[in-house]
Amino acid sequence: MIERDGPLDRATFLAGIAPACEPVVLRGLCGEWPATRAAAESRQALFACLGDFDSGQVAEAFVGDAGIAGRYDYAADLDGFNFVREAMPLGAALARIGAAADTPGDASIYVGSLPVEAFLPGFEREHRLAALPDAAVRQHVWIGTASSVACHYDTFDNFACVVAGRRRFTLYPPDAIGDLYVGPIDFTMAGQPTSLAAGAAPDDPRYPRFATARGRAITVDLEPGDVLYLPKLWWHSVEATAPFNMLVNFWWDEFASGSDAPYTSLLLAMIAISERPERERAAWRAYFDHYVFRGRGHPLAHLPEAKHGALGPLAQGNYGRIRAQVMRWLRGG
Repeated sequence: MIERDGPLDRATFLAGIAPACEPVVLRGLCGEWPATRAAAESRQALFACLGDFDSGQVAEAFVGDAGIAGRYDYAADLDGFNFVREAMPLGAALARIGAAADTPGDASIYVGSLPVEAFLPGFEREHRLAALPDAAVRQHVWIGTASSVACHYDTFDNFACVVAGRRRFTLYPPDAIGDLYVGPIDFTMAGQPTSLAAGAAPDDPRYPRFATARGRAITVDLEPGDVLYLPKLWWHSVEATAPFNMLVNFWWDEFASGSDAPYTSLLLAMIAISERPERERAAWRAYFDHYVFRGRGHPLAHLPEAKHGALGPLAQGNYGRIRAQVMRWLRGG
C-alpha cells in the first residue's frame, strides 16, 4: 500500500496517482479542515460546526440493537436486514449518535451517504481537496457510533476523509469478485451488492474460494485528518472503530468521456449475452477484448488515423455519433 504525506494538487494526482488505479493513503490531507479541527477540540465543537450548515432535512438513520455489535448486514438467509431504518432530522440524529457514543455496547446508530449540498449546504466550500476536479463531484457525510459496513464496491472514484474517530478499511482488488461470493444486485442494504463471504465466520464452508481473496486483502487504518484514495470497483469493508466517528467522502468519475456510466453497459451486456451458449459468449468476449479492452492497442491501428471513422477519439464527436446509433437501436430504429 502506497502512503504519502503533504499536500496533493490536481496535476500531481493526475500524473502520479490516478492512472495506476491503485489505492493510496494520504496522511493528514484533511487535517486542517474546520470540521477536523473542531472534532479535535471536542464532539460538541464538531456538532456546533455542523449545526452552522444544517438545513433541517430529514435523514435516514440505520439503527441496530446491541446484539449486532454495530455490524450492519443481512439477516439470516438474506431474509431482510439486521437493523432498522428510522427517519429523523439530522440534528436529532446527531443527538442520538452522541448519546449512543457515550454508552458503548448498547444500540448503534449512524447516518450515511448524506449529500452535503442537501443536508449541509455551504459545508463543501470550506472542506475541499485540491486534487479534485472543479465539477461533477458529489460530497457526502457519514456520522455514527462504532460500526461495520459490509464489503462492497462503488462505481465512482473515492476520496474517503476521516474527520473524527478512526476508520479501518479492508480492501480487495476488483478481480477478486469471483472469490467474494457476492449477494443480490437488486436487494441491497444501501444500493451496492455486498460480499457474503467477507462478513462470514472464518473458513465458513459455504465460501471455500474466499481463502484466496483473504490472502489478497489489504488493511488500512486511518486517523483523523487521513484520506484514502480508493479507485472505483475496489471492494472495501469499512469499520468505524471509535465510539464516535465522522467521515466525508467525494465521489466522481475521473476518466468519464461523457454521461454514460460503465455499469450501465455492464447490465446491458449481461442481459444481451450472459445466457447465450458458451461458445457464442467466448466469441463475444473476443470482440469485447478487441474493441473495448484493447489489450493489443487500438483496433484500427493498422489504418491511418484519418480512416478511423467512428473509432476515432471520442472527444472529437465520436462519443455522440456512437451514442446516437446505440439509442436508435435501443428504440428499435
